[in-house]
Amino acid sequence: MLALSIISIVMVGISFVSLNRSQSETNKATTAVNPKPTITTINALGRLEPRGEVIKISAPSSFGQGSLVAKVLVTQGQKVKAGQLIAILEERDQKEASLNEAKQQVKVAMSRLAQVRAGAKQGEIAFREATINRLRAELQGETQTQKAEITRLKVQLRGETLTQRATVNRLEAELQGQKRILQSTVARSGAQKRNAQTEVKRFENLFQEGAISSQEVENKRLTAETSTQQLLESQATQRKTIATLQEQINEAKAKQETTIATLQQQINEAKAKREKIIVTLQQQINEAKGQLNQTMEVRPTDVANAQAEIDSALATVKRIQTELDSTYIRAPKAGRILKINTKPGETTGNEGIVEMAETDQMYAIAEIYESDIGKIRPGQTATITSLNKTFNGKLQGKVETIGWQVAKKDILDSDPTSDTDARVIEVKIRLEKTASQKVANLTNLQVNVEINTL
Repeated sequence: MLALSIISIVMVGISFVSLNRSQSETNKATTAVNPKPTITTINALGRLEPRGEVIKISAPSSFGQGSLVAKVLVTQGQKVKAGQLIAILEERDQKEASLNEAKQQVKVAMSRLAQVRAGAKQGEIAFREATINRLRAELQGETQTQKAEITRLKVQLRGETLTQRATVNRLEAELQGQKRILQSTVARSGAQKRNAQTEVKRFENLFQEGAISSQEVENKRLTAETSTQQLLESQATQRKTIATLQEQINEAKAKQETTIATLQQQINEAKAKREKIIVTLQQQINEAKGQLNQTMEVRPTDVANAQAEIDSALATVKRIQTELDSTYIRAPKAGRILKINTKPGETTGNEGIVEMAETDQMYAIAEIYESDIGKIRPGQTATITSLNKTFNGKLQGKVETIGWQVAKKDILDSDPTSDTDARVIEVKIRLEKTASQKVANLTNLQVNVEINTL
């Protein structure tokens, strides 16, 4: 009974396996008969852009924000060439005036250099030379004048010395003579006194003897007294005369010394004056020579300084010329003016003065899902259509480049069920020439892109 049950279970299992194998083979056969269709196109949203993208042209950064625009020389939609004048800033007039002033400074500096290289004027040189000659003549004249004055004083000194010495000698000789005369007079008066005294004694004896009268004795006494008086007077005269002459001699010697000292001092002063005049005039001559040499000399440092002034002035001209050129806003390349953001009289802002682009060649920038990017290759054809019927028909182009960066989806789909956070890669599609001309004025237009992946 147990064996029968086991056999029944085995038979059921074999039947189940056979049934599954039969169904699997049936499914494979069905799959082979109905293969999955191959995807040959990829659709994506995109936008139209010109070659090189849209650029904003503004005032140079050196002028900062808020530069006043004086003129705008283009209109919206106008085609411009590379370097074409687009706008003029208000600073132009000020920069032109500064440039003219700087150029004038260059002329002044060049004139200064020419003057330095040419040296001083002939008139100035002649004036310096005349000054030197005048000072030399003055030095020679003053030297001769002072020399003559010193010679005169020396002659006067010698003359006064001889005169005073002769006076002293004369007085000393007179003193000696007077001494001899007075000594003789005193000696004679003394002898007379002694004789008179002797006669008085002799007469007194004779009077005692009665040989003569008393009157005769008195006469002798009177004569003796007179002799004594004469002796005293002679002695007094001698002393007075000697004292007078000695005083005259002393005065003459003192006058001699004073005269000699005065004249010697005058000689010394004349010599000092002569030396001072010579030194002063010689110093003036040396200074005049130095000024003449300085006037005539063309020093390399002066030339270098003058050249440096020119270089500085030229650098200023170059700088201001650059600033002036910057007031003329020009197109950096050929293209078309898409929008004018700043009008004459307005100040520039972050949006710039104008926006321009190379619309002769337009591109469609397609946002391809990262899951589909592996199917995209450069050279594949693409068809571009307008989502909102902004232009009619279809535009043809070819894939030119594939982006290197995965980013969030930038173009919003009108389908509310679409994934706005999808990860996409930008693919750049170059439009054909006729297609570019058709949509040249539709930068940033949202389009539908269909890329043929075959």
